[in-house]
Amino acid sequence: MPAVAPNSSPEPPADSAAQLATHDEQLKQLRRQLQLKQFELDTVLGVAYDMTARDHSVDELYHMLRLTLQGQRNVVQLVLFAREDDHFRARLALGCDLAMAEKLTLSPALLGGEVKEPQAVEDLLLGPAWEKYELVLPILRQRQVVAYVFVGGLRTDFDRQQLIPFLTSLANTLMGAVENRRLQAQRVADAAVRKEIEIAQEVQAMLFPRQLPNDADLAIERSYVPHTEIGGDYYDVVEIDVDRLLLCVADVSGKGVPASLLMSNFQAGLRTLLRQGVPLATIVPELNHLLFRNSGGEKFITAFLGIYNRRTRRLQFVNAGHNDPLLLADNGTVTTLKDGTVMLGIMEELPLMRVGEIEIPHQSLLLLYTDGLTEVFDADGNEFGEEGVLAVLHRSRYLPLPKLHQEMLRSIDAYSSRGSHFADDVTILSCRFK
Repeated sequence: MPAVAPNSSPEPPADSAAQLATHDEQLKQLRRQLQLKQFELDTVLGVAYDMTARDHSVDELYHMLRLTLQGQRNVVQLVLFAREDDHFRARLALGCDLAMAEKLTLSPALLGGEVKEPQAVEDLLLGPAWEKYELVLPILRQRQVVAYVFVGGLRTDFDRQQLIPFLTSLANTLMGAVENRRLQAQRVADAAVRKEIEIAQEVQAMLFPRQLPNDADLAIERSYVPHTEIGGDYYDVVEIDVDRLLLCVADVSGKGVPASLLMSNFQAGLRTLLRQGVPLATIVPELNHLLFRNSGGEKFITAFLGIYNRRTRRLQFVNAGHNDPLLLADNGTVTTLKDGTVMLGIMEELPLMRVGEIEIPHQSLLLLYTDGLTEVFDADGNEFGEEGVLAVLHRSRYLPLPKLHQEMLRSIDAYSSRGSHFADDVTILSCRFK
């Protein structure tokens, strides 16, 4: 009998060795895939942390993702189009200049956000310029496409399968950070605007007189309905001395904070000139010069300024491109106050100016207003106009002034096709002379 060597074992069959080798290779492949998945997860988490840890700008966020993708050997060609203000714009590119990527044209289906699943680029029929790209990955937020990632240069199906979830996760992280940054910037901007509006409203409130005369000589009433949070209309009543008082209504071009600031300059200049005791013939050119210096002719103010003398019952006035005030006598006669000059602030020197003067009859009514009262239109496009104002005046002139104003505002409400949503500020300043 042949001797058997101690500690020896029979050789495994050949097929068993092949199975072991295959099993070992599968284990190695699984380990590589696991390591790759771990690397991709770490990359996504790292990018998410970096993008949210600091207040990066939107451009910085795109740059951060570009640097991350440059380290991925499987990403050869890539361009990311992001939706901004309802348009898609190339914001990130690998394998070509961003300027070249911006020349690529998206199809109507892509522009409309209709492609919502990963798809082969060749199926989209985009043309020769897109030949280097193989896949398009839509990035969705709240079921709406916010970006497209086009990828090319994929070497294997393995690359393709691995990159789809990885790039989608990275792009989702980026677009979420971009959206958050824009929302944050919008909140900051909105807060700044609200603060500006609050300041402008306070400034504007200080412009208007707190009390109006109501004595044995006359009674004055005003109504002011701003179209926006900060209106562009202005009215003033100033007791100059025992006998004289100023009546003023003005309308600045534009709205908002700039209009409010320009109107505050107008009021400050007017009050200063009144304290100096200068006549209207000097006040108006000086105000024009002040406004032109401050706005450079880019903004203007229409204004009516009148100085009434209680003792003589005479009104001196200048109409600077404003709506003609209406003087309604007790017998129903209407006089329009037209004398004056052009609007203020559009030229450095006013052309020939005329100061008007008129005697005010007893029991007469003077109505000053801005164009928001007349520029109201019905459904057929007909304007309320001066005729509509006169019609209300004639039928309501004996009402107390507050009631007269209510009737005027009610009438334009009823006439307007937009109801009480007027297209401009409405200011009414009325004076009943006793």
